[in-house]
Amino acid sequence: MKRKLTLRLCGPRGFCAGVDRAIQIVVLALKKYGAPVYVRHEIVHNRYVVEGLEERGAVFIEELDEIPDTHRDCPVVFSAHGVPKSVPADAERRNLFYLDATCPLVSKVHKQALRHLRHDRHVLLVGHAGHPEVIGTMGQLPEGTVSLVETEEDAKRFAPPEGRGLGYVTQTTLSVDDTAGILDVLQARFPALQAPASESICYATTNRQQAVKEAAPGADLFLIVGAPNSSNSRRLVEVAERAGARRALLVQRVSDIPWPEIGSISVVGLSAGASAPEIIVDEIIDAFAERYDMTVDLAIAAEENENFPVMRALRDVELTRADMAFVNGMG
Repeated sequence: MKRKLTLRLCGPRGFCAGVDRAIQIVVLALKKYGAPVYVRHEIVHNRYVVEGLEERGAVFIEELDEIPDTHRDCPVVFSAHGVPKSVPADAERRNLFYLDATCPLVSKVHKQALRHLRHDRHVLLVGHAGHPEVIGTMGQLPEGTVSLVETEEDAKRFAPPEGRGLGYVTQTTLSVDDTAGILDVLQARFPALQAPASESICYATTNRQQAVKEAAPGADLFLIVGAPNSSNSRRLVEVAERAGARRALLVQRVSDIPWPEIGSISVVGLSAGASAPEIIVDEIIDAFAERYDMTVDLAIAAEENENFPVMRALRDVELTRADMAFVNGMG
């Protein structure tokens, strides 16, 4: 007889509007222009998505000089995380045709940082060193005009340049609670610190963290579907642990679940980072349903109906449900 199990399924979870748009851009470019379509950096941080696009004819590169001269007419797509200003400038110098899939909410942070600069403020960027979004945001600004703050310790140590005001922006995928702690330190030290015109952490990050917070108390195990290099997915694991889950794990596929180690469980939480496809969530639900007498409880923190349209150059191509079935399933 199967043991009883309650699965707390978080909502919202999985793709946000920016990720959905970026994947659609690659799919539509392949439909319109044919393969290959080059993509600079992983379009979103998810191996399953990347491999699905590779099967359809996308070629992933790290730098533009990897595009052969014979393929200069092929489109190159910039990832959802955004790129430094030097990248489109380099594409133009090479006469490349590019499509910028930067998430509009990341572009908004770029604009906020540049606004601080116009007001003669030194920019503080709260984020994680080396993350593509941080590299892209810092690359909007002249060298020496932006400082990265990763931790509360960094905030305590930061020495501002003399004679300039200070303004801050944040990476869009940070832990809401961690960021609040860093900003508390900065605001206590620099009372005149200027906030961005609107919140930098994006709605999708905030909503997914809130749903996990609500579902975590009393959970024996909390699974977050996402990639190890996905900032927002890793933050969800931390949020689950802090909010009361006995154990939280990041899994890329159902095969990552360590079934023999799970032990006796009666409540499992399940969510997915903003770059994780729903088809993997379905896979995991099915795997638990096979092993347990399962009841699904929904933990809904917000309703999301944002939709970011693709650029005009691709709007004449029809996007069908079948085109996106590799990530969304046909359900």
